[in-house]
Amino acid sequence: MPSDFITFGTETSLPLSSIIMRLLIALVCGGAIGFEREWRSRAAGLRTHILVCLSAAIVAILTIEIVHYDTFQGDGVTMDPLRLIEAVTAGVAFLAAGMIVYSKGEVQGLTTGAGLWFAGSIGLSCGLGFWQVGLIATVFALSVLWLLHLLGDKMPRGDE
Repeated sequence: MPSDFITFGTETSLPLSSIIMRLLIALVCGGAIGFEREWRSRAAGLRTHILVCLSAAIVAILTIEIVHYDTFQGDGVTMDPLRLIEAVTAGVAFLAAGMIVYSKGEVQGLTTGAGLWFAGSIGLSCGLGFWQVGLIATVFALSVLWLLHLLGDKMPRGDE
């Protein structure tokens, strides 16, 4: 039996350490946003945001790997890596839309839905290796969620 008859996995173009670090950064970024949502007792919290962010990062990493995979290099194969990114965006937007409800004359879940979509974008940036963008975007998102929430508490309401 030839030695290459049984293979455990496909060799990646990215070093495994790079893949692990990209996924770890996505996990931390998704966790930071998810923690804020969990702390405010929202439906999509820590686990959901981490999974969305990690999932997007995995798709981004797979996009890079597929482009470099010999099986997809033939004349009959047309590659458009942006399709996978568009699929993540559409899938997360669908999930986020499910968080938005209209109840008692008010729209609820809009910020949580936007947070899920944002977590998907952060995951894509981390997975594609733009982890600096992912970290900066996470800091910006947390600033928006925390600081603007505090500011909103101090502003007078229209019904007061």
